Amino acid sequence: MRIRNGALASAITLALTAGLAACGAGDGTSAVVSDDAKVDSSNGLVIDGETIADKKTYEAAKKQTLTLYTSYQEANQKAFNDAFTADTGIEVKIVRDVTNKLSERIRSEAGAGRLPADVIITSDYAVADTFDKEGIWASYTPAPVKGQDGLLLNDAAFVKFANVVVTFAYNTQQVAKKDAPRSWKDLLDPKYSGKVGLVTGTAGGSSIALNRFIQEKVDPDYWKKLAELKPTIFDSGGERQQALARGELAVATAGTAAVNVAVTKDGAPIQYVVPKEGLVLFSFFAGKAATAKNPEAAKVFLNYALSKRGQKVISQVGDYSVRADVAPPVATGHKLPALDSDQVWLMPAEAEVKHGEADAEIWKTAFGR
Repeated sequence: MRIRNGALASAITLALTAGLAACGAGDGTSAVVSDDAKVDSSNGLVIDGETIADKKTYEAAKKQTLTLYTSYQEANQKAFNDAFTADTGIEVKIVRDVTNKLSERIRSEAGAGRLPADVIITSDYAVADTFDKEGIWASYTPAPVKGQDGLLLNDAAFVKFANVVVTFAYNTQQVAKKDAPRSWKDLLDPKYSGKVGLVTGTAGGSSIALNRFIQEKVDPDYWKKLAELKPTIFDSGGERQQALARGELAVATAGTAAVNVAVTKDGAPIQYVVPKEGLVLFSFFAGKAATAKNPEAAKVFLNYALSKRGQKVISQVGDYSVRADVAPPVATGHKLPALDSDQVWLMPAEAEVKHGEADAEIWKTAFGR
């Protein structure tokens, strides 16, 4: 088993524009978000007929730069932020890391009274719940949430932002389409020995969801069997995907959105699979920081994120919307199955708390970490 602990895995990206070069040097000529929104800013901000902000809020927000702390995949977040800025005129500065590391930073900075975040996006319900208990969130109900069931959590301390997919992908230069794995169990084939990549099983929401799915739907001994093939373990999804795109791996766990962005923008030679056992979904959560220094920009961002336009952007990036009135995503030209399909397994937030720690121990035992 190889463990990748490079600087990219542990560094936090702080930039107005930060992208994942999955192939090393994409020209970025293909847009992930392909359609234009109808924006009316004559009296506040209305996008595609939906009110995002009243005039007073929007006028204040336009003068602000939003600081976003996020554990959403870097390239996906950039695509979303680019659409947000294009539609609203509000710039976004991001601080990005994997969930467990970012949450440590947030709690440390908040405890010291020095948290600069206006909005926080995290993938782990237990982390979001802890933020609530420690007063890091400020209760806020985005206007578009009204009439949408199940999007507000913990008495409006935070909201669902996106339903994100975990699956696996293969390098199309290393594996022919006809030979590509079609199920999670196919990855146990000895021909993939030393050629599989995955993210550490303790990284956050994606790991929690995949660990539970493996236990419930695949094989309780799956991780032990996969460990025998000596996979490479990464601290972050971005580094794992870069290794897959470079051909250092044949197959790797992946997200449909990250693959979609890399293929669309950079022409990366990778493709995801909808496994026989189904896609794994888990939720990202978002909320306004209690100490937000740009509160109007934070409100506009959250209103936009939960609007139909914002959720269509999520879908175009390649993840599932949290709204029932937005169609399933199309990623690399392929429409993904409906959310209520038997090919989709969505982890309930409460299951993250119930099973997360025990499932992580199973993973750590299997991989000796």
